[in-house]
Amino acid sequence: MLLFENIKLALTSIKMNKMRSFLTMLGIIIGISSVISITSIGSSAEAVVSKEFQSFGMNNMYVYLNWEMVRDRPILYSDLILPEDIEALKARFPEDILYAAPSISASSETKVGRVQGKLYMQGVAADYHKFYNMNIAYGRMINQSDLDGKRDRIVIDEKASRHFFNKVNSVGETLAVTINGEIRDLTIVGVYGKESSLFDQLNTSDSYTTYIPYSLLQSVDDTTTYLELYTNGEKDQSLLGGDIARYLSRIKDKEPEFYRYESAEVQMDMINTILGTLSIAIGAIAAISLVVGGIGIMNIMLVSVTERTREIGIRKSLGARTKDIMTQFLIESMILAAIGGILGTALGIGIASIGMGIAGVPVIIDPLMILLAVGFSAVVGMFFGLYPARKAAKLDPIEALRYE
Repeated sequence: MLLFENIKLALTSIKMNKMRSFLTMLGIIIGISSVISITSIGSSAEAVVSKEFQSFGMNNMYVYLNWEMVRDRPILYSDLILPEDIEALKARFPEDILYAAPSISASSETKVGRVQGKLYMQGVAADYHKFYNMNIAYGRMINQSDLDGKRDRIVIDEKASRHFFNKVNSVGETLAVTINGEIRDLTIVGVYGKESSLFDQLNTSDSYTTYIPYSLLQSVDDTTTYLELYTNGEKDQSLLGGDIARYLSRIKDKEPEFYRYESAEVQMDMINTILGTLSIAIGAIAAISLVVGGIGIMNIMLVSVTERTREIGIRKSLGARTKDIMTQFLIESMILAAIGGILGTALGIGIASIGMGIAGVPVIIDPLMILLAVGFSAVVGMFFGLYPARKAAKLDPIEALRYE
């Protein structure tokens, strides 16, 4: 019952000095809102990155030559990845390597009538779309016959189709491109649709991404220094990538670290780690304002003790114990901090929602973070309210009653 009475007294004191109470809580409000908004934005960014990687293909992996080991000598033919090496990898990891092709690409200007544009041509193997979440809206993807016969075939996206031909379905039309110094007329065999992603927004190139048989891009021979893989998602990508790279080194009689790997999963983990570290670091800096807010609470509570010295004397003369007086002022400081925490939380959620809304990203609010923020603000209030409360509790009742 005494607890509720102290809470009532605290709320009455806060109401009597609204502006002073608000200014006292301002440090807490700013600190909590900063921490909540920063951590929410960080969590939202991590979720977006994870979603983009998953849509692109979490099991995408590249195995490539360790350039540091050949920096001081010419690259030998035996260093290159040969078609038989690819087949050996597929035979050694039949359940883990679902797609394998040399990673090779080229760019070319093209023109249809008066319409000009630039194409980014990525060399792929058959059934590429099955592993990379592509929707073939019209026609088909590059197949094995295109690959084996080095046929002049190309798959473009709907935007490129509308740009060059003013229609969505342009299957059967041709595009003149330059490959390895030779002009070739590529027949469109498929048109794909793809949702806009964060990676597309970051790409400032004005090229249209297209897909052609990788054999068309191989100028001299069938060797490559970069191998693109799509692997078994049930396996640990770090362990699998290491096994594949080491096996390739062994069958080519090279040192164990002669070939390296890089996977989308590892890249995503690195980005999320960086984002998480930045959020924690910036949030910690923002939390410094909580200390400033706590000092503000201590300052105003000391003023409150001075103002209410006579009241404290009356309460003590009527039988109030030292711990009762101390509890009263502690509760008041904690309520000030808690109200500031609640207001700061609401402000932080609002800032994060507006910021992510402008960026077109769903906001993620961690309920645990909200509880921690409000709880921490109350702890700050208790910590910085302890000294004023002790000072009030130790007042001599006779001296307090004489105070004017």
